[in-house]
Amino acid sequence: MKPAKNILQPENKPLKTAVLVLDETNTLSFAATVDPMRAANRLADRHAFDWDYVTATDEPAMLTSGLTVPGIPLARLAACDLLIVVAGFQLARHATPALLRGLRRIADTGATIAGIDGGPWLLAEAGLLDGHSATTHWEDLDNFASRFPGVDVQQHRYVVSENRLTSGGATPAIEMMLHIIGARHTASFASRVAGLFLYDGPAMPPRPQSRLGGQKHNALTAKANALMEAALDEPMPLSLIAETLGTSPRSLQQQFRLRLNTTPQDHYLQLRLAEARRLVTDTDLSLMEVALATGFTSQSNFARAFRTAHGTSARDLRQDQPRPATH
Repeated sequence: MKPAKNILQPENKPLKTAVLVLDETNTLSFAATVDPMRAANRLADRHAFDWDYVTATDEPAMLTSGLTVPGIPLARLAACDLLIVVAGFQLARHATPALLRGLRRIADTGATIAGIDGGPWLLAEAGLLDGHSATTHWEDLDNFASRFPGVDVQQHRYVVSENRLTSGGATPAIEMMLHIIGARHTASFASRVAGLFLYDGPAMPPRPQSRLGGQKHNALTAKANALMEAALDEPMPLSLIAETLGTSPRSLQQQFRLRLNTTPQDHYLQLRLAEARRLVTDTDLSLMEVALATGFTSQSNFARAFRTAHGTSARDLRQDQPRPATH
C-alpha cells in the first residue's frame, strides 16, 4: 500500500481524476461532480483537472434521466490521484465483490477516495471509511451509522477526513468540489468558479468534523444534537425537540446531564456559538448576518454571548484573521 498523497494543498499540475459512475446515478449529482472541474479548467485556461469516466463493467452507466456515460471499466483503471464514486439507487446490487475489490485496489495506490450521494455507502462497504468521519444523504444517516459502526458518521453536508471525502447529495457535491478547487488554487479562484454557476453559497471549508469533540452521546442525545444542528438559525424549543423525539423535556434534561454533563439548552447554545465563530472567521457575512444565521435576533445579545464563549468579540476576532487575496 502506497502512502496517501495530499491533494488538498496548492498545486498547479492537473489533478488526475477518475469519476466512477454507476447505473441509477442521479443526473444532478453527476453534473455537480463534473461541471465544477470543467468550469475550473475554463476559468484557469488550462487543465486544473484531467479526468476520465469509469464504469463498473464494460457497459456504459445509465443515469436516472436515461443518459448514458461510457467509460473505462474499473478493472482496467491503473491509477489516479482522486477517485470519485457517484452513485444513486440500487446500491446493494452495485456492491459486487469485483467493484469493492476494485475500490480497495485504487485506495491502495495512495489515491484520495471520494463518495457522492450513494457513493459513501459503497466506500463503507469496501471498508474504506473505517476510522474516518463521513456523511451521506440525510435520509439515510441512521441506517448508515447502524450498518457501519466503524465510521464516525457526521450530519454535515460534506466531510473531509484525511484522504476521504464524502458528500450527502448534489448541492453539497458542488461545495465539496469547490473545497478541492479552493485548496489547490486559492479560495478566491474557487469563488470565481462558483460565480460561473450563480452559486451564492460560500466556497469555504466544511464545518468541523465535531464542534464539541470528546462527548459520548447516546441514541437520544445524538438525535437531539442532530435536530439542533439542523436548526441553528431558528432554535427549536426544548419541548418541541422532546416531542419530536417521543420523550419528555425532563428525560432529555436527564440524559444530557448524564451523558454530556450539561443541559440541552447550554449544549444548543454552544453549537450555535461554535457555528458563529466559524462564520466570523471563514466567511464575509456581516456580523448581523452571522447573528441571524445562528439564531440571535439581537446584535447585543449575540455580542455578549460570543464574547462569553470565545473570550473576544466577533469584530476583534475577524480583524485578527488573515483575509484571502482578492487578485
